Amino acid sequence: MFGFSLDHLMVLLVAGLFVLGPERLPESARWLAQAVRRVRGFASGAQEQLRAELGPEFQELRKPLQDLKVLREFDPRTMVSRYLLDDTAPERPADGQALAPTAVSPLRPGERAPIDPDAT
Repeated sequence: MFGFSLDHLMVLLVAGLFVLGPERLPESARWLAQAVRRVRGFASGAQEQLRAELGPEFQELRKPLQDLKVLREFDPRTMVSRYLLDDTAPERPADGQALAPTAVSPLRPGERAPIDPDAT
């Protein structure tokens, strides 16, 4: 929900243990859990009330937000990480053969290697 990992939660738990002490920590954790439940209930209740009042217009309101969410995925870092972590196989030609490297003939004796002036 907030992007906390297990490590972060452990650090918060240890910090809470030092700040609150072992006597008050369980009571504070219980209070925090109840507060989170109440906030979630308020949020879902507000969403249901919006759906009831707006009806089909609610979906029309959500569509631009979904479009913005798609645009957020165009972040270069996200695209690079998806490309690097993608496990799909590379595309193959329609005839089913694997891509073969192009054959390069060896240089003849005394022949100079081709030079790309833009690359140097």
